[in-house]
Order: sequence, then structure tokens, then C-alpha cells
Amino acid sequence: MHPQYPAHWEADVVLSDGGTAHVRPIRPDDAGMLRSFYSRLSAESIYFRYFGPRPRLTDKDVVWFTNVDYDNRVALIATIGTEMVAVVRYDRVQPRDHAEVAFLVEDAHQGRGVAAVLMEHLRAAARERGIKTFIADVLPGNHRMMGLFRQAGYTAQSQFEDGVVRMTLDLSSTETALEVRLAREHRAEARSIARLLTPESVAVIGASREPGGIGQTVLRNLLAADFTGPVYPVHRHVRAVAGVRAHRSVSAIDGEVDLAVLAVPAEGVLELVEECAEKGVKGLVVVSSGFGETGPEGRARQEELVRIARAYGIRVVGPNCLGIANTDPAVRLNATLAATLPGRGRVGFFSQSGALGTALLQRVAQRGMGISTFVSAGNRADVSGNDLLQYWEEDPATDVILLYLESIGNPRKFTRLARRISRSKPIVVVKSRGVPGGHRAPVLALPDTALSSLFAQAGVIRVDDLVQLFDVAQLLAHQPLPAGPRVGVVGNSDALTLLAEEACAGAGLQPSAPVNLGARAGAAEFAEALRSVLPEVDAAVAIYMPPIPGDCREVAEALLEVARESGKPVLATFQGALGMPADLRVTDGPGDDSPQRGSIPSYPAPEEAVRALAHVVRYAQWRRQPPGTVPSVEGIDTAAAREIVAAALAGEGTAGEGADGEGADGEGAVGEGAVGEEREIDATALLACYGIQVWPAHVAADAEEAVAAAERIGWPVVVKSADPEDARRAGTVRIGLTEPAGVRQAYADLAALLGPGTPLAVQRMAPQPSVPTVVGVTQDRYFGGVVTFGLGEVTARLLGDQAYRLAPLTAEDAAGLVRSVRAAPLLFGEYGYQAVAVEALEDLLVRVGLLADALPEVARMDLDQVLAGATGVAVLGARAVLRPVTALRPDVGPRRLS
Repeated sequence: MHPQYPAHWEADVVLSDGGTAHVRPIRPDDAGMLRSFYSRLSAESIYFRYFGPRPRLTDKDVVWFTNVDYDNRVALIATIGTEMVAVVRYDRVQPRDHAEVAFLVEDAHQGRGVAAVLMEHLRAAARERGIKTFIADVLPGNHRMMGLFRQAGYTAQSQFEDGVVRMTLDLSSTETALEVRLAREHRAEARSIARLLTPESVAVIGASREPGGIGQTVLRNLLAADFTGPVYPVHRHVRAVAGVRAHRSVSAIDGEVDLAVLAVPAEGVLELVEECAEKGVKGLVVVSSGFGETGPEGRARQEELVRIARAYGIRVVGPNCLGIANTDPAVRLNATLAATLPGRGRVGFFSQSGALGTALLQRVAQRGMGISTFVSAGNRADVSGNDLLQYWEEDPATDVILLYLESIGNPRKFTRLARRISRSKPIVVVKSRGVPGGHRAPVLALPDTALSSLFAQAGVIRVDDLVQLFDVAQLLAHQPLPAGPRVGVVGNSDALTLLAEEACAGAGLQPSAPVNLGARAGAAEFAEALRSVLPEVDAAVAIYMPPIPGDCREVAEALLEVARESGKPVLATFQGALGMPADLRVTDGPGDDSPQRGSIPSYPAPEEAVRALAHVVRYAQWRRQPPGTVPSVEGIDTAAAREIVAAALAGEGTAGEGADGEGADGEGAVGEGAVGEEREIDATALLACYGIQVWPAHVAADAEEAVAAAERIGWPVVVKSADPEDARRAGTVRIGLTEPAGVRQAYADLAALLGPGTPLAVQRMAPQPSVPTVVGVTQDRYFGGVVTFGLGEVTARLLGDQAYRLAPLTAEDAAGLVRSVRAAPLLFGEYGYQAVAVEALEDLLVRVGLLADALPEVARMDLDQVLAGATGVAVLGARAVLRPVTALRPDVGPRRLS
């Protein structure tokens, strides 16, 4: 029987020009594909690969190249459609951790990044098989191949001998290699979305004469938007639709087609995808329903749709989506079902819901905001919010990113991207708590509060509803960021200015005394008051609600002028208007009334204005903080920790498959193993590998053993339940015991309280006073390691006062984690408590974060309790649940489309 290769060696990938390909190991039945591939190669490509002419492959060659053992000999191929376009292979040599490597890419596909992505996947496969070094012999004239090796980011050496350059590549992970991989991923995914949003021609398949039909609606919206390229209706039985000549099929269209909108019954979509592929279509928008949202049959159809499209290099938006739009005057694309499309603006908008998308676009238009681009992903079978983030990061027309998310396909990648992009462009998110059935999305093990914490860690502004989404967006898009929390309030209504002041105080802002100008105040009074207030604050709220509505242009002009002079954010409640009133807009001039930077957003009530401002103030504060790096701390022995984990799992007898062999590089896998595979251990030895000492607790069978233990470890001591679950209950510990009689009495009291057979333990007493805290680790299948922190008081546990951060933690993450819980003031000397050594607590969190990131087998871990005192912290107990890893974390390893 031929050996089977690991399933995770197959992947769909995005190439550097935005197209897609499929990567998989070669198989014996690929012989015909290999011959066809070889026949299309130029003489130069063959010469560079084999150092001489080789016009054809013999039968023996074909058998040798297609039959590999996926260990000592591995070959990966890239396919597009039914054709092989590239192959890369390694052959193990002596020493056994070395292998010779060679590439061959079809001439027509050279320069598309095929070799680079194959290199990533071959390197991962080699590392799994214990190979640490690649060796490649390259002819001096093969500059492309030498550049590939040198630009991979790994340590490379070259030596010229006998007319050949021998290159040696160390496969160990490096920061440079990671940066190279992420940069390539970013460019490729951004270009794949750019191809969708900037097509030069569009075909609407299923555009019939039926009034109100889906296809005809999309066609009319394209025409109404005055799309700058040709639009081709496609229908088998009509000659024209909406006055535009129709074609019987996509293949019958004379010109090229960049984008195709599919508006046909779901049963006919797969056939059309293959037809579009043959035509050379680069992107599909599938507005048709009847896919994953309908059940197993629809899900299977959806998966096949994605498989076919990606195999032919096509990205797919949808299915079951509203469509896509681009307001760029050079494109003017409205390939959506929404007749109302906002004007040109600085906001990129992604919505997973198709039905909701129409209402969202209407709301944007009503506010006068404008958008740069819009994508409704529907079931999100292929194109996701992560893809759009990559595109918008580079898009000069987009300043603010809005996301309506029903699911997150690759949460760890989302947080990685968001953390980088939020440094330059704010991301505002509404995340629903449910996941629609049609989505290819993980069910997260973390609570929704954890998701909010992880969003905050990445600088993402999470809001509760769609009203807040647009409230925050219009402020971010048109006004500068505030430098701090000080807010001035100027208005002509005493009641409304007081409401604004109270709202500021309730939102954690610092309002100055409001300035009430009286009902008759006009432009001059508002200008003078605003000029006097702004130098002393970081932002201002102007409230203009005249008792008799009239011409307000002079007041608006005064507000705009003063705001422009100050360079500080100004927002308004202006006659109860919502959005970007015309009088408060800065525009490019006649003929273009799109609001530009400097326009003042208006809110119906001052509380809504303040609420939006509070979100922006917190974001601006996050952005001012340094990005931070994971600290290098002493006393870390990850190799020893891995040995402890491996031994514990092996002792269970069901250790399962290990990680992908990448453990030494900090890359690994996260599994959901069956309950029977889990093993709970005392985490004392594991934590010691990370420089964390757990205070020993001595279990005593009776009171006299307890006294003897106390004598050994020294007074004072505590007697407590040895069951970790009892730590969460009040009254299960007796502290401050300084003599034998007290230990005997405490032992008797706890034995009576907890019942016979409950193990009791004696432990040295930590310095007092101290604040009990709890530190934990959760290994989420999709987020990876997550560090949790909260106070150990019963009330804090009851209220779920806990904060979360994604591992590993920077110093800033650790500091933020400590300060994120509502009871944090108790750690800083408030409410009669003594201030604790917060720096020691933060160091502990950093170390726990390093453990959580490096050891995905640690499914859960609780440090309970951790007493924080004035001079340090004391970890009184720690348990860990280990689980064999069974699958790669989505954001680990070579590039792939999830």
C-alpha cells in the first residue's frame, strides 16, 4: 500500500498577484499531469533545473518523481484547475537532518510567487520529518532561484564550486522569516481583494427581464452607478436586459470578464463556476441562496463551490450575499442588490449579513457619511473580514474600517491583523453573539466577555449595536483623535448641557463646567465660547437647539472655523440632526458634497455624542501606548517543560499525535482531544520551568500530622482543604496559626465542615496583608493560548470579574490585564487596602503567557490562589489539564486559505 501523506499538507493558497492555487503532495496517479506540465516548460527552465538539456521525461523518471515516501522523499505540487504549474521536492541526505531541495515552475506562472509559497509548505513538511537544513545546487545564471532562497528569511549560506552555487538554508524559525511570510501573505491577500473591487468588466449571470428579479436588480444598479467598464448581461433565452445586449453564456462574451455576479438557482451555480473559470474570470459574487444556510446538502454544495473556484484561481464573495461596491470615481461599482448606495467617503464597510446589508447602506446614506468600498460576505465561504482588513490597510481611500461580524473564521489571525492595522486605521466592530448556520466558522470556547477583552487588546473598538457603529465611525472619519479625556461642553440649552456633562462623567471622561449661552445665542457667541474652551480641553461638544428653528448656516460656519483652527475634535448636537448635516460639512467644492476631513458630525442627543466620544478617547489612549514586545525574562526552560508534558501524556497511554515538529520554534498545534485523553496534573514542576515557584502544601491525614508539618515548615501556617475546588468557597481556610493548639482546632473545624475524607493541607502563611488573585490559562482551538486574570475574592468570582489577553503577553498586555478587572483599585491601595507589588504580578502574567503560547498541550491551568502582597506574589496552588494536540492552530505554519 502506498503511504498516505498528512491531510494538513494540502492547502489552498493566494499567490502574489491575488490569484489562488492548490498545494498538495504529489501522488502516483499524477503521472499524466507531470508529463503535461513538463511539456510546457521552456528549454531554459529545464536547463536551470537539470543543468543540461532534457527534452522529455522517461517512464522511469516519471515513476521516480511521482512515487515518494512522504518522509525521506517529499514532493509538493501546485495546481490551477486541472493543470500542474509547479513542483518542489526534497530528498533526504546524510546527515539525516539535511535534504537536497529543487524547484520547477512553469514559465507562464513564474513571477506569481508560486515557488515562495511552495517553499513555505515544503519547509513545514521537512521540519515535521526532522529535517533542519536544505541544500540546493543552483546555476549562477538562475538569479530567480537564488533570490528565492536569500529572501526566504532563514539563515542562508552560499559557496561557488565547479560552476555551481551550493546554497545551504537553515530551516530554524527566525523573526525575519516570520516577517517575510506575513508580508507576502499581506500583499497577496490585499491584491486578491483589489482584483474583486476594481474590475474592468462585469458579467451578470441570470439577469432576466423579470421585474424585480435578483439578476436584473444587480444589473440595473450597476448601470445606475455608471460603472466605468462594460457590463454583460448573461441569459440563455433573452436578447437584451434593461436595454443592454445579453449573451447566451459567459463564453459567448467577446471581451474579457474580470468579475461575474451569479444570480441563478443554487443548483446551477457549480456548472457556471467552471464556465467562468474557462473564461478567465478573476472573481465571483454569488448572491444566490440555497447553500450552507439550508442544511447539509447546501453546505456540501457550498464547499464544492469554494473548491472549484479556488482550484481555478478565483476568489468568491458569498454565497447568499448582498454584493460588493466601490465608490471610486475611476470604478463606480455597485454590484449589489441595494439601490441606495452612499456617496464617496473614507469608510470601508464589511457586513456578513446580506439582508442586513441593505438597511446598513441606507443608514450610511441617510447620515451623509459616504463609503470607500463595501463587501457583503453572506455565508463567508471564501472571502472574509480578514481578507478585507489586508486590503483596507493598504487602501489610501479608506481611513476607518467598519465590520459587522456574525462569526470570525480565523480569530487569531484577526487579532494579529487588527493589532497592526489599528495603529494607523481604527477598526470598529459589531459582533453578534450567535453564529448563523451557513457560516464556515468555529464555535469559540471563550465567553463573549473574553472576546471583548481580546478586541481591546488589539485596539479594536467594539460597540454594542449598529447605531453606535455609525456614531463612532462618523467621528473617526471626520475629526482628529483626542489627546486625552478632557471634554468641554458649549450650548444654548441648560438642560442639554447638563445632560452632556453627566454623560461625560458616566463614561469616564473629564468634563469641564458647561458653558450655557442662552437660547438666543448666535454664531458670534458660539465662536467666542468655543475658542475660550478648546485650549483647556481635548475635545468639545457643541449643542445648538434654537427654540425657533431657522437658518443655522452662520452658526455651522462658526463651529467649522473654530474647530479647524483648534485641531481638536468637535462634535455636535445640531438641531437634533443625525449624521453629517450639509451645513457642517467640509467638501471638495462645487459638484461634490461628500463630507471631508474636518466635517463636524451631529447626533440627535448629547448623550449619544458623548458615548461615541468615549469610545474614541479609549481608542486614542490605546494608540498612544507603545506596541510593546514580549519581554525576555530569565529562568525559562521550555525544553524541560515539554519533557514534563510529554511524560505526563505518555503516562496516560493516549498521548496521540504530537505537534507538527515545530515545538522548538514556538509553533505548535492545539487540539480538542476527547475527554478520555485529558490528564490533570499538579502544575508545580511545570511552572518551575518558567521561573514560577508554587508554595508547597503538605497533606495531613490527621491533626497530629498537620502539627508536625507546621513544625517542619515554620510558623505561622494555614490549614486549608487540599481540594482545589474548595478554594472557590468561603470558609475553607484557617489563617494565622502560630501554635499547635490552633492547628489542631483548625483541622477539627475544617474536617467537620467539609466532611470526613476531605484531604486537608498545611502551608506556610504568606505575608499579610495581601490581595487574593487568580491567574489562569485557557487553550482555545482557534485563538490559541489565552491568559485570564481576576481577583480571588468570592464576590469577584461570583460577578465574573475576569479579564483576558492573548498569549504571549507584552509588558503592556500584562499591565493592561491587571488593570482591566473592575476590582483592580484594590491592588493599588484604594478602599483601605494596602498597595501590592503590581510589577511582580505583571511579571508572573508574562511568564504564564510564555508557557501558554509555547505549550498548546496545556488545555487549562489555574493558579489559585495567587496572593499579591506589598513585596511580591505567592502562588499557593496550581493545577493543569493536559490534552494531546491534534490539529494545527489556524494561524500557525505556512500560508493557507482557511
